[in-house]
Amino acid sequence: MTSPAGPPATGGRDDGRQPLRLLAVTACPTGIAHTYMAAEKLAQAAASRGIEMKVETQGSIGAENILDDNDVRRADGVIVAADKDVDLSRFVGKRVLTVGVAEGIHHPEQLIERVRSAPVLRADGAGDGPAASAPGGGRERGAVYKALMNGVSYMIPFVVVGGLLIAVSLALGGHATAKGYVIPEGTFWAHVNAVGGIGFQLMIPVLSGYIAYAIADRPALVPGLIGGWIANTGALYDSEAGAGFIGAIVTGFLAGYLVLWIKKLRVPRFVQPIMPIIVIPIVATTALGLFFIYVIGKPISWVFAHLTSWLGGMTGTSAVLLGAILGLMIAFDMGGPVNKTAFLFGAGLIASGNQTVMGMCAAAIPVMPLGQGLATLVRRRLYTEQERETGLAALFMGCFGISEGAIPFAAARPAQVIPANMLGGAVAGAVAGLAGVKDAVPHGGPIVAVLGAVSGVPVFFVAVAVGTVVTALTTVTLVDVSGRRGRTEDAGAGARGAGAVVPGQAGPELSPVAAAAVEATAVQGPVARSTAAGAAAQTAGEDVPEVLSGHLTELTVRVALGAAEKEAAIREMAELLARSGRVADVAGLVAAALRREEQGTTGLGEEIAIPHAKTDAVTAPVVGFARSAEGVEWGSLDGTKARLIFMIAVPEAAAGDEHLRILALLSRRLMDTGFRERLLAAPDERAVLDVLAEVG
Repeated sequence: MTSPAGPPATGGRDDGRQPLRLLAVTACPTGIAHTYMAAEKLAQAAASRGIEMKVETQGSIGAENILDDNDVRRADGVIVAADKDVDLSRFVGKRVLTVGVAEGIHHPEQLIERVRSAPVLRADGAGDGPAASAPGGGRERGAVYKALMNGVSYMIPFVVVGGLLIAVSLALGGHATAKGYVIPEGTFWAHVNAVGGIGFQLMIPVLSGYIAYAIADRPALVPGLIGGWIANTGALYDSEAGAGFIGAIVTGFLAGYLVLWIKKLRVPRFVQPIMPIIVIPIVATTALGLFFIYVIGKPISWVFAHLTSWLGGMTGTSAVLLGAILGLMIAFDMGGPVNKTAFLFGAGLIASGNQTVMGMCAAAIPVMPLGQGLATLVRRRLYTEQERETGLAALFMGCFGISEGAIPFAAARPAQVIPANMLGGAVAGAVAGLAGVKDAVPHGGPIVAVLGAVSGVPVFFVAVAVGTVVTALTTVTLVDVSGRRGRTEDAGAGARGAGAVVPGQAGPELSPVAAAAVEATAVQGPVARSTAAGAAAQTAGEDVPEVLSGHLTELTVRVALGAAEKEAAIREMAELLARSGRVADVAGLVAAALRREEQGTTGLGEEIAIPHAKTDAVTAPVVGFARSAEGVEWGSLDGTKARLIFMIAVPEAAAGDEHLRILALLSRRLMDTGFRERLLAAPDERAVLDVLAEVG
């Protein structure tokens, strides 16, 4: 969006030359409303000053209005209003002002003035002047967490693909031997297993590399990837096991902050162009690799050797105690030195005729992925959609004894997940030790029992099941207590209360038509909800105007919202959407919308709120609109109460990104003061629809 260049105003040049040319990039974590609101505010502020500005939006539907090389070459400055990583390398040599997306919405005029004196971005990513500081401080903690999450998000596909391919190949092409489950070489399933193994080999370096990338951008990617590979290759530092995902987290942060430090070094001008592509990667990779091999790797090797010796001295102790200790070790780092020590100890004793130690390990091995997968099913509200999908894959991997399926959860929440894993592993190992379970092959999980490698199969499954349940319940308890999901349970309880409608009691704020639909739903069950609401829609009238691609109709418009608080307003809006016949579960829709609010307010300022949810509580995309005379406190960026409230809901499997386009259209159109005034002044539902028809 390029604002028209008018006569030079306060912000333009006053020397008779061309007006100031600025660029901007806006982005928010969810990539929806705030992204586009910041873009509109900046464009409007520039246009009012006669300044030419082009704004690139990096939303959930991808980058739009992309800044090309010609735009950058002609620009006098760049404003980056974003709460997520934005590649700044294309702006080298330009004045770049980096702020949060809220600043773009709140203070666009100030940003336009500040960008004139912003530091010039150098090739090493640093500026030639003071950088903008984060308001209120606390930036470092947020940067560390964001870097960790960046690495985990890139690692997850490798864990899922590698783990599932290995599991399928073992199930369909492997057979039990004294050396474990073996797939005949050269067969189709051996090749599938090899492909999965490559995925597992890559997942640890990817975790490390993208942690480093989030901290120091592209120059840190190579040191992070190679550092992660070194951490996972124990042979490089005389250890039988690599450092696993914990080592990858260490190398990722070391690589990132090492590169940041190198970027700050003063170097001759002729060296600057090759710093990010040659000097920094080579220096950082060499330093990090040698540091890990000679400094960090030696203690890991020492730990491995001494743990093995210590376990050897415990074989004559109580089987319950030994099983608990082995379970703790198996669950601690899932492939790291502690885990491998316990596993190799048990595997080594099989040849000597002692199969009970491997039986303890075999019971503990699947507990971590099974427990974390179960946790995502037990308390879905505590997890994101991506985490729930990863949980299903973890359940499958756990059945085949692939403990790495739990690594994404442990990497994302180590303080909650690792203790829960260890407790469940200890319980499973102790139960198996108490019952004298034996395992004849060096492998674990239910698959070893199904294929006949385990003695005492019923007790083995009891040990696995108890350990899994302990892990799941401990995880959700610790995650809940830690406050990572804040008030999720309170919100869920409120939603369930709102949805608990009994016959004859449709609840407050429901119209007679909607009340009849909800009452029918309560009697007939959730399957009948869509049909009942659809009948209500037909009762209200057949030919109703439709706007926003037909997702908003007169049935889903209310000119006077009754609720005075946000939760109640979302509940009332969900009931309003139910009149469309597209809502299968009102309580589920409320809960999904409240979960979205906890990720960040959908109050956009300018008396606007756009709560939205992607949930199977709706059967088709639907949009509602309501006005509040007094306004509802929504936590908006500018402190205003929401008087114009839109609610958008789409199914989980909704095709394409139409709901995101609706959000973008609404966000942009609502920046027009005249449009908002017409919405506020519209006397009835039909008049509101006439105004909203301008959106498209």
